[in-house]
Amino acid sequence: MQLRHVRTLLAPQDGAARVTCMAWSASSARFAVCTVDRVVLLYDEQGERRDKFSTKPADAKYGRKSYVVKGMAFSPDSTKIAVGQTDNIVYVYRIGEEWGDKKVICNKFIQTSAVTCLLWPAENIIVFGLAEGKVRLANTKNNKSSTIYGTDSYVVSLTSNISGKGILSGHADGTIIRFFFDDEGSGESQGKLVTHPCPPYALAWASNSIVAAGCDKKIVAYGKEGNVIQTFDYSRDSSEKEFTTAATSPGGQAVVIGSYDRLRVLNWSPRRSAWEEAKPKEIAHLYTITALAWKRDGSRICVGTLCGGVEQFDCCLRRSIYKNKFEMTYVGPSQVIVKNLSTGTRVVLKSHYGYEIDEVKILGKERYLVAHTSDTLLLGDISSNKLSEVAWQGSGGNEKFFFDNENVCMIFNAGELTLVEYGSNDILGSVRTEFMNPHLVSVRINERRQRGVEANKRLAYLIDIKTIATVDLVGGYNAGTISHDSKIEWLELNETGHKLLFRDKKMRLQLYDIERSTKTTILNYCSYVQWVPGSDVVVAQNRNSLCIWYNIDAPERVTMFPLKGDIVDLERNDGKTEVIVTEGVNTVSYTLDEGLIEFGTAIDDGDYHRATAFLETLEMSTETEAMWKTLSRLALEARQLHIAERCFAALGNMAKARFLHETNAIADKAAQEHGGDGTDHYLVRARLAMLEKNYKLAEMIFLEQNATEEAMDMYQELHMWDECIVVAEAKGHPMLDKLRKGYYQWLLDTQQEEKAGEVQEGQGDYLAAISLYLRAGLPAKAARLAMSRNELLTNGDVISRISTALIRGELYEQAGDLFEKVGNPRKALECYCKGSAYLKAVELARLAFPVEVVKLEEAWGDHLVQQKQLDAAINHYIEARCSVKAIEAALGARQWKKAIYILDLQDKQTAAKYYLKIAQHYAALQEYQVAEELYIKGDQTKEAIDMYTQAGLWEQAHKVAIRCMSQEDVSVLYITQAQEMEKQGKYKEAERLYITVDEPDLAITMYKKCKMYDEMVCLVAKYHKDLLSDTHLHLGKELETEGRLQEAEYHYLEAKDWKATVNMYRMNDMWDEAYRVAKAHGGANSYKHVAYMWAKSLGGEAAVKLLSKFGLLEMAIDHAADSGVFEFAFELARLSMKQKMREIHLKYAMFLEDEGKFEEAEAEFIKAGKPKEAVLMFVHNQNWDAAQRVAEAHDPDSVADVLVGQARFAFEQREFQKAEAFLLRAQRPELAIKYYKEAGMWSEALRICKEYVPSRLEALQEECSREAAKKGSRGTEGLLEQAREWEQAGEYARAVDCYLKVQDPSNSVLMEKCLLKAAELAIKFLGQSQSMEVTRTVAPQLVAMKKYSAAAELYLNLDLIREAIDAFIEGEEWNKAKRVAKELDPRSEEYVDQRYKEYLKNQGKVDSLVGIDVMAALDMYAEQEQWEKCLEIAAKQNYKVLHKYVALYATHLIREGSWDKALSLYVHHGAPANPQNFNIYKRLFVEMVNASGMNCAEAYSSWADLRDVLFNLSENLVKSSEANTPAHEEFETMLLISHYYATRSAAQGVKQLDTVAAKLSISLLRHTEFIPADKAFYEAGTAAKAVNWENMAFIFLNRFLDLSDAIEEGNLDSLDHSDFQRTDIPFEVPLPAQQHVPEEKREEVRDWVLTMSMDQRLEQVLPQDERDTYEASLVAANTGVRSLPCVLTGYPVLRNRIEFKKPGREANKDTWNKFLMAVKTSHSPTCQDVLKFLSQWCGGLPSTSFSFQ
Repeated sequence: MQLRHVRTLLAPQDGAARVTCMAWSASSARFAVCTVDRVVLLYDEQGERRDKFSTKPADAKYGRKSYVVKGMAFSPDSTKIAVGQTDNIVYVYRIGEEWGDKKVICNKFIQTSAVTCLLWPAENIIVFGLAEGKVRLANTKNNKSSTIYGTDSYVVSLTSNISGKGILSGHADGTIIRFFFDDEGSGESQGKLVTHPCPPYALAWASNSIVAAGCDKKIVAYGKEGNVIQTFDYSRDSSEKEFTTAATSPGGQAVVIGSYDRLRVLNWSPRRSAWEEAKPKEIAHLYTITALAWKRDGSRICVGTLCGGVEQFDCCLRRSIYKNKFEMTYVGPSQVIVKNLSTGTRVVLKSHYGYEIDEVKILGKERYLVAHTSDTLLLGDISSNKLSEVAWQGSGGNEKFFFDNENVCMIFNAGELTLVEYGSNDILGSVRTEFMNPHLVSVRINERRQRGVEANKRLAYLIDIKTIATVDLVGGYNAGTISHDSKIEWLELNETGHKLLFRDKKMRLQLYDIERSTKTTILNYCSYVQWVPGSDVVVAQNRNSLCIWYNIDAPERVTMFPLKGDIVDLERNDGKTEVIVTEGVNTVSYTLDEGLIEFGTAIDDGDYHRATAFLETLEMSTETEAMWKTLSRLALEARQLHIAERCFAALGNMAKARFLHETNAIADKAAQEHGGDGTDHYLVRARLAMLEKNYKLAEMIFLEQNATEEAMDMYQELHMWDECIVVAEAKGHPMLDKLRKGYYQWLLDTQQEEKAGEVQEGQGDYLAAISLYLRAGLPAKAARLAMSRNELLTNGDVISRISTALIRGELYEQAGDLFEKVGNPRKALECYCKGSAYLKAVELARLAFPVEVVKLEEAWGDHLVQQKQLDAAINHYIEARCSVKAIEAALGARQWKKAIYILDLQDKQTAAKYYLKIAQHYAALQEYQVAEELYIKGDQTKEAIDMYTQAGLWEQAHKVAIRCMSQEDVSVLYITQAQEMEKQGKYKEAERLYITVDEPDLAITMYKKCKMYDEMVCLVAKYHKDLLSDTHLHLGKELETEGRLQEAEYHYLEAKDWKATVNMYRMNDMWDEAYRVAKAHGGANSYKHVAYMWAKSLGGEAAVKLLSKFGLLEMAIDHAADSGVFEFAFELARLSMKQKMREIHLKYAMFLEDEGKFEEAEAEFIKAGKPKEAVLMFVHNQNWDAAQRVAEAHDPDSVADVLVGQARFAFEQREFQKAEAFLLRAQRPELAIKYYKEAGMWSEALRICKEYVPSRLEALQEECSREAAKKGSRGTEGLLEQAREWEQAGEYARAVDCYLKVQDPSNSVLMEKCLLKAAELAIKFLGQSQSMEVTRTVAPQLVAMKKYSAAAELYLNLDLIREAIDAFIEGEEWNKAKRVAKELDPRSEEYVDQRYKEYLKNQGKVDSLVGIDVMAALDMYAEQEQWEKCLEIAAKQNYKVLHKYVALYATHLIREGSWDKALSLYVHHGAPANPQNFNIYKRLFVEMVNASGMNCAEAYSSWADLRDVLFNLSENLVKSSEANTPAHEEFETMLLISHYYATRSAAQGVKQLDTVAAKLSISLLRHTEFIPADKAFYEAGTAAKAVNWENMAFIFLNRFLDLSDAIEEGNLDSLDHSDFQRTDIPFEVPLPAQQHVPEEKREEVRDWVLTMSMDQRLEQVLPQDERDTYEASLVAANTGVRSLPCVLTGYPVLRNRIEFKKPGREANKDTWNKFLMAVKTSHSPTCQDVLKFLSQWCGGLPSTSFSFQ
């Protein structure tokens, strides 16, 4: 907890003006301060001073300064203040409830010594300490004080525990004493607790320990029994003074101790169970703290000082705002103040057990608080400020809270409902229920006060879906359980909790009276029901009626009104109750009879006069009558007799009304005499008891008053003589005998002989009594009396009379008892049998007539059967050995097991029919195994099968059937049964029967007939998988015919026939569906075809829109043209793609040509801009005139083609002269030669050649002579003829030779035929070796003629597989080669693959090679320098492969001098940290720094690319094994250099940054071992010169000229380094191989240097900074300290630095701000890119205000 100063309530004075005491009121609304002037100042909660009053001395004569106020406290109700004074007195001032109320002393307690401290812990109890050591108690109620305990030591401090039920006193001798008014069950001791080392002026009692401190500068925490648990020792702290006062937070979790200028805070840590010291609050010049007061809600502490100042501090752990509506202030671990920000109301939520509050939530329409601690749950109602804390074990926050009830919170957790009443710290109740709906739980908590009932708390909830339990939450017992026959969906108790309404799923409304345990259905259909608030009236809706029960005690009396709409709400306010009904769009309200509602309320409130007055206004009706009855009952109970009399009069019960009228007269008279209402008068009480028929109570009341006569009169009046005589006997009344005689005579007169007999019996006159009993027709009573007296048993006459009367009255059992008693067993047995008293008869027979026992047992059994006591009869039949009767009785009594037991002892024939009956019983109980055994025992196997069949247990049925029947019978039985089931619609059962007997086809047919296609398909899939597809198709067609298209679609698709689905939807014009199906299930182009058809059906603009939507417009146009639908194609093209018109015209022309419509085709070709096609068409069709016409008109170039065509035709017609003329016209003599040669007309060919192509004459003559030689005397024809002759003669070997000799290269067809003929004859007719030889001769020739398949076939005929494969390979028929290898010689597969790879490589068919050998393909791409293709394929492999070829390509590019392309490769693909790539990266760097034209703004992108590649490489190196190696450091340096170059280029593009660019050029000089020195010095010098830094420019350009000379000479030996001593510019640098600056530029520099060297003002030294070092040098010359370079300029950062997140990265603040400003003003994208790179390189930018956007 931290203290934060809020305000000064009272300003301190210059001198000592001690604040003696302070106090906060319990309500936290008032704060009182007593000043040194003895004036009490009163402040409000906000700290505003509102009032004050002066205290008074004990005796005015000693004056106002005769005392000091030492203690002050508010009363618990905040309306009084107690003030303890040193003039031996305690005053109590009433300050009132409002500001400005008059202050009066209401109590004063005079003491024997000075009051030193004071508390007011509880109502009427003030505790104070005295200087003489006593601790006393003052009672403000009786104005007396008494000593609690006394000591001999001055009381220095007093404090109470948090509850105020215990106090601690600290004394001057260090003693600390504890006293409890109530130890609250803690068991802690009282009396002296501990002796502190010094007087404990600062004493505090926290929740877990006692804290004491004093002048020894130590704070000690004591345990509950005085053991030291912690000590805070400040005795060695010279700044600390003595501790003067202490205060505990209201939650007991923190203690504040005051001393000089300082407040020390101790916080209790529940987790460590120890005090933790917070940072002390030190306030200079506060001086000694004399008083502390903590606000009761814990949010503020006030501090009073020696100088009279009062300071207020806020003391909260934390604050938070909840949903912008509530402020949560945690003033301690266990205390939270919740403040409503809109209303300002506050609620203090506090754990009474000191547990730490986790999180506070505000739920339930922002009215209820919920918070958890480790062991408790805190709940609160913000509006009523009722808070509760209950024990609660954490359940992971899975609780569900319901706030529907204003008085109680319902918590559901893990199947348990817990109720917590707001304001109570105990769980009200907890029950198990799974039903979490608030409509299924009803709680009523004291909602309507009832007479004589202190607390009424009831709960109704569901135990299960059909059972309601009601619980009395006060007594904690179950008040009732209601079982219902249907699911309950709504319930609600009335406000008193005595009646319960509930509604079930069938919409029936039930009323349950909890007191009487009665359930009534009050409405058979109910759509709305509600109790009217504040009454027991019920409103419900029954379809179109509004039903109202004004008196729910008479549920049959209901008032009904017709309704048009539905009830939506019920409102009761301003003396009016309205039912809100919606009728369509309107809302209508129906007003209820408030009077009738008021009656119920008046009854519940016990205001019976109001109820009577109301009833008087009503007409008598059934409802009114019920109300009068209710009121009469209640009025009697409440002894409001006049009202009761009025009620009975209204009801027409005149007897009761008259009786009450008389009673009221007595009561009124008693009231006049004795006061009161007279109902306590004994006569009134007795009469009321008589009215309730409680005569015993009336008698008791009379006898209490010694009114014996009245009691006797009452009984006589009621003819209750017995009671009257009992009273007379008890009181020894003198009229007793007369009463008895009178009673006897009255009995005889009124013919009450029985009563008279009882009177005589009581007086001992037994004979007279018997005579009276017999006269009264009560022989049994006479017999009982006779049997009880031995003297009467011997009187034969009496016995005879009694027995005769008994037999006449058919009281045979009593007659038998009498005969047995007088020793006549035979007569007794007869009577017992007649009276069916068989028990007595059997017992008597066993003794007297043993032979007759069996007969009697059977008769007894028969009698019991007649009496329907079959159960009892069984054993008697068994005793009588009547087995059949015993079995029937057992069956009748449903004693099945007993029946089976008896049957098992019988023969089979007897038992059979009974087994059937018992088996049927067990079958009904579903005990099928037992039933089966019984059926089989009774030879009823068929019944057993039927039983199993009906139960759907086909397997068991089948087992039984197979055991007892033939297979055919079983099948017939099952099929018949299944057909029966089918008729009944029990298709599942029928299916199982069919399947059981292996007849799935019948089941399929059944389902098909019933159109249960899903089941049918399941069976087909299971039993006829091969027919499944056909079945789906068939079903699809059937469903399509029925118009059930969705179902048909499913079946078509299941049959894999999506086309049928599409066609179906097309036929039904459902193109959307057709398109969907085609797209989902068709091929790649099928949906496009459907879209095309759809568009075609639409036509025009609609078609264009549709096709455009699908992106298929062009495809559709092409398709229409290709399909010959030219009209549609033209229409689409005309509307949307005019550029396609020519293409369509061309296709249309070709179509017309194919159709033979040549003239139309000609027109279309010309429209398509293809006249040549028209010419060719006419040529092809030999319409030479037309061809000539078109050619001449539209395509003059084609005229020659027409002539050639005509010539070819003429040659074919052998019109050689005509043909020759055409060719010569076409200027094609070579064609004429060719045609003559083909015709064998060599002389004509030579003639044409001689005339028109003399240059070819010689060659033609040679060809002619060769041809003649071939056709020698034994030409080809001769050989063929000879071969055929040998073949016919059967000389096959010679025939083969002849065929092989045929050599005619011009006629390859003939050659092939001859070779194949030779091979065929050899294989057919010659031996193996010869045929092999011939094949090996023929096949290579066929291969040479490129007849590879033929050659391979020959080889395969002779199983020469490898040769066949080679033939296929030779012919590049790889698939055939592979198939032969796979099928005939698997070992050759690898050989074929190898040859194929070689072939692909040789042919350069890399694309095909990729699929076979990727790496080989990649190598080929690299060899062929197809780098893009190579990298594309490599990228698909893996990162490693890709970068191998990236490196190869980069090397290739660098060799070609395209280093920029090589760089872009690594920009695109990243730079991996592969050591083999390092040379490439270095080469790229070297190429870049040596390149010319890179010192400009335009070069930024190149430098940025190099920088980004090196940055990527650097990042990768960090993660690799190459991290921190020399190579890594080298690349880091290269990255830095490339960053400087890139930043320089960016700066060169922005005028404001010219100095930044110059500084970067200068900074690069320290890296001349990496970059060309001459170029670096030249760029640095020219940059310095450009910004007028002439000194530096001169030195750098001078150095450049020296370097240029050194390059010319070939060594650096002549260089002078004096200018660069004490800088970090290196001397030892590599000598550049060539000049990097052109000659003319070098000459310009020489001229300038020469000019400047003449200038006297020029100082030839480098500028220095505060380190006495060259300003651009990172290393200080004197100290050797190395500064970090600025990331923007490379200059050292000495002061005003900006540090980045990544260590080692800094920037000069001025440069940084300048750069940012330049970026913002210029919006330079290159500068923005620099910042973006810096963000990555430096781990983020220091300011978030910059955006790259």
